[in-house]
Amino acid sequence: MTPVRALASPWAWQATFHVVAGMFLSVTTGAVICSAAVLWWAAVLSLAEGPTGSWMLRVLYVVVAVVVPLAVPSCVRFFSALQRERFRALLGVDIAAPKYGPGTGWRRSVRLWTASGMWRQLVYHLLAPLLGGLGGVAVVLCWAAPLLAALWSESMSGPRGLLAFGGATVLLFAAPWLARGVAAADTAAARRLLGRDHAEELAERVESLARSRADLVAAEDTQRRRIERDLHDGVQQRLVSLALNLGMARAASTDRSPQDAAVIAAAHEDATAALAELRDFVRGLHPAVLNDRGLDAALSGVAARASLPVQLNVHIGQRCSPSIEAIAYFAVSEALTNIAKHAEASRAEIAAQRVGDRLIIAVTDDGRGGASVDSTGTGLQGLAQRAAAVDGRLTVVSPPGGPTTITVDLPCE
Repeated sequence: MTPVRALASPWAWQATFHVVAGMFLSVTTGAVICSAAVLWWAAVLSLAEGPTGSWMLRVLYVVVAVVVPLAVPSCVRFFSALQRERFRALLGVDIAAPKYGPGTGWRRSVRLWTASGMWRQLVYHLLAPLLGGLGGVAVVLCWAAPLLAALWSESMSGPRGLLAFGGATVLLFAAPWLARGVAAADTAAARRLLGRDHAEELAERVESLARSRADLVAAEDTQRRRIERDLHDGVQQRLVSLALNLGMARAASTDRSPQDAAVIAAAHEDATAALAELRDFVRGLHPAVLNDRGLDAALSGVAARASLPVQLNVHIGQRCSPSIEAIAYFAVSEALTNIAKHAEASRAEIAAQRVGDRLIIAVTDDGRGGASVDSTGTGLQGLAQRAAAVDGRLTVVSPPGGPTTITVDLPCE
């Protein structure tokens, strides 16, 4: 870009407005903070030197010494918000504000002094008058150089006048680049001091990922519920009607040929088998009893359908969130399936209890042991991943020869 075009470019005037606004705001902010520091220091020195003046003056010293440290963090946060708004409005740069811990009143003010973000913002406001103030003055002088040269030309003539106008022209053409450089330096300092540090950004990213993960788990559970409801109210009802009609036709087929009766009987048996498979599939998606009666009743149904004797001990009390109950249900169901397929056990036990805000479920069998989360074909790895998706954990204790205990520890919310 040529120097002449740079003078009229939008980015040059945008950077200039930003620098000039920052010059006034930085000087004002620095003056307020320095004045507060001087007042506080004077009050502390007056109190340290002993009783001087009237008692009202001493009370004023105490008030200043106490109130100023409590008020400075709020002032710093206010001026930081103004500076961040300046960057957003004039440069389009969004700087996220640092996060502070919970609390209100004077306790929050005291806690703010221990936050690294507060000290970084205070450093910026103390350095801003130097960076923004001097930089702003330099930018303004560069833009106003021709006008100043014209005013001074009355007292200069000849080579001195030409030299003054030449220098003013150079400063004018340098003004856009100087404004842009000062704005870039100010932006870099603001990102580092007014924004969040690396640890806060990582914490925010982890929190965002945790929320996204929880939303995905909830969305998956909602989708399972919708599919289960649609199948139950649609396809399953049609299969039930078909099986009933075929059953009635089979019962009334005594006067028909053996071939027709065999076809109707086969169709009836196929419809009944398809209905049973569909019910098992729907139950595997999301059992309706889990919504209606809770985890206790759902686990009772799992234990009753198991192919080996299962002892059930459930002490949950207040229900957990639907997603957590679904994960707990499928964990127990998969564990009993593994026991029936691989453990060669004669009995199993399910113990579920709520401890504070955690749901702990242990499935124990007297089988041959040797189970592991890393074992292929057991489904335990998938259960461990589902538990980890909600900040839970699945542990397997299965020495060779047994017994095997699968423990699922889940947050209730």
